[in-house]
Amino acid sequence: MSESQTLILGCAGRSLTREEISFYRGERPWGFILFARNVSEPEQIRDLVASMRDSVDRPDAPVFIDQEGGRVQRLRPPLAPNYPAGAALGALYRDDEEAGLRAAWLLARLHAFDLLRYGINADCLPVLDVPVEGASDVIGARAYGKEPSIVAALGRAVAEGLMSGGVLPVMKHIPGHGRAVADTHFELPTVHTRLEELRRHDFAPFKALNDLPIAMTAHVVFSAIDPDAPATTSGKVVEEIIRGEIGFDGLLVSDDTSMKALSGDFPTKAASILAAGVDLVLHCNGEMEEMRGIASRARPLEGEALKRAERALASVDGQDKADEADLRAEFEQYFEAVA
Repeated sequence: MSESQTLILGCAGRSLTREEISFYRGERPWGFILFARNVSEPEQIRDLVASMRDSVDRPDAPVFIDQEGGRVQRLRPPLAPNYPAGAALGALYRDDEEAGLRAAWLLARLHAFDLLRYGINADCLPVLDVPVEGASDVIGARAYGKEPSIVAALGRAVAEGLMSGGVLPVMKHIPGHGRAVADTHFELPTVHTRLEELRRHDFAPFKALNDLPIAMTAHVVFSAIDPDAPATTSGKVVEEIIRGEIGFDGLLVSDDTSMKALSGDFPTKAASILAAGVDLVLHCNGEMEEMRGIASRARPLEGEALKRAERALASVDGQDKADEADLRAEFEQYFEAVA
């Protein structure tokens, strides 16, 4: 792992091109990420994942995906069942806390079955953002609720379900995306809420789960902390809030650098992210020239960042002995529409 660079990268299609293989071999990203454009049928996915790992000569290289349920789910039938969004878990929890927690754990444990059969070993879940009225729908039903305690409780159950199944969880979007009034895929939102309220509402689920191995940043400006830079590129947010107040000492990954919320060219984006103290730069869309720009400012994964990466990989040690058919039958008692 010491040879890896501070990168997580996507690819353009369903198999790696010669150019991509050569690029990955030279730049040695620590991990990879898949999207719907990259998946078609089981053997193709397994071959793609294997070729990614082979390109960096690391059989333990993590391969990430956004497999939440609801509208953010990259694997769809017949590759994996459709699952409910986070809001459905929250609704169940409000009616019956024990049932909600069990269903959340089951959903995540089933995700782990789905992902590992293709070699995918990291899921960008749980979503710990706590939406407020008037916020962009970019989070919306992806959230478990509008109460920090509910979000934290269900987020914990989801993280434990993934880890029980041998899959790394990635909590997002630290220190909180729930107040953003714009979609960060297209523009940069600014939150003007007072710090005391941010602590009480937005930061609370992340603080409660600060022992998780990996977190993804928010492309959101918090004017009460740093009016000049979004959390992803703000050394003040990273050091004082994420590492300090929230107490997260795990592996910190940027949100996607190909989103429009971040300004500047791609070398500038990558340099700003790493200068802020974020451990890894994520680029998702597979555009080669953009990836070359990101990679031009990457650096060897070493020091504290390397230690965090090693701890993250070591935090998941195999799978439990759960029976998949039994867990699916149990989950369908809560959500009969899943099939």
